[in-house]
Amino acid sequence: MTDLIGSVLVLLGAIFHFSAGLGMLRMPDVYTRMQAGTKASTLGNTLVLTGLAIHHPGWSFKLLIIVYFVLMTNPVSSHALARAAHAIRIPMAGDTGIDALRDAQQRVGNGA
Repeated sequence: MTDLIGSVLVLLGAIFHFSAGLGMLRMPDVYTRMQAGTKASTLGNTLVLTGLAIHHPGWSFKLLIIVYFVLMTNPVSSHALARAAHAIRIPMAGDTGIDALRDAQQRVGNGA
């Protein structure tokens, strides 16, 4: 039964990795590509590593450390890359309605 559960988790992780790759191809601008790639690959990595931990219980501690590292670094690195892209004025997709970072910077600049 544990082999079945581990295999299902690895398969689900692979599906999320596939959706991350598909999102990278289909999204219109760098910001949405970054969002699709980061969210889906973080969950995909977590599922795959959890499935591996079930298959190989002796590796569980090492895999838990890797999962923790992925959960801490993927969102932070994605945020830093998005801020850098915004700072060098990489354009957003044409149908993007809200630029919250620009609005926040304008409020700070106006002293509000």
